[in-house]
Amino acid sequence: MPNRDTGVVVAPVPQPPSESSVALNRYYSALQADLLRQGLLRTDGGGIDTPYSARQLAQNFEAIAFYDEYVSGTWDRLQDATPTNLRRWSVPVKVSVEFGASVNAEQRRLDSANVNVFTNRLARVTGHDIATSEANRANFNVLFMGEDDRNQLLARMQQIVPQMDPGSFRLVQSMPRSTHCLMLSYSSRLNAFDIRRAIVIIRAEHPDILRKSCIHEEMAQGMGLINDSPDARPSIFNDNDEFAFLTTHDEQLLQMLYDPRLRTGMGLTEARPIVQQLARTPLGGES
Repeated sequence: MPNRDTGVVVAPVPQPPSESSVALNRYYSALQADLLRQGLLRTDGGGIDTPYSARQLAQNFEAIAFYDEYVSGTWDRLQDATPTNLRRWSVPVKVSVEFGASVNAEQRRLDSANVNVFTNRLARVTGHDIATSEANRANFNVLFMGEDDRNQLLARMQQIVPQMDPGSFRLVQSMPRSTHCLMLSYSSRLNAFDIRRAIVIIRAEHPDILRKSCIHEEMAQGMGLINDSPDARPSIFNDNDEFAFLTTHDEQLLQMLYDPRLRTGMGLTEARPIVQQLARTPLGGES
């Protein structure tokens, strides 16, 4: 703001992080270090030690694309899940990156670069129209927000989705420490399976690998792969934290999801023979 005496613009003094934010940063840094000591958070994408067959790929696709992970609007995991219908985008995806006030300039540069690279990767793999955009034109908002940005986050979410349902709002307000990041998606009013908006929330307290892992998993889930499976390997769609970044297996899942032989809203029974055929197709190839 301008100084009344000199007219010089004075930058606001950065505020030190709160005790809560510092505690979260320590927790996630220790967690990342512990996972790495266990040989988890692999960044190699899989190899000869993680083979999978076309049958396994098809089964993993069914589990990840046709089932929900949570009871809607809650943190309760579904126990006896029934299959839903295929969800994906039919309109161009316009990705924006936004930051809470607690995120410094250097971290913003790194996060923006990582989101841009991954956006291009999603576009290449899916063949769908996906590109970065200004925030006012975006329909896929990636928000890096810390504990000290909570009020800013909630206000921004209300701007993005003015008619946000109370369940979604409560999810963000009550994010437990065990939830590293979160994706919310919203569909067309005319088709509940046609995704028209997604919001990804990534904690600003994360260290480097966990931070980038959140970009990969939540943005990929925002494209329509909404579940996790304990059988998926090598995959980020598995809660075991073995892999940090998108694998070749996961690229095949995304390619299958956006194959024109599948239709938005298609049920599992109808889709299964097509899924099995697609699973036998090499990545980037044709059957």
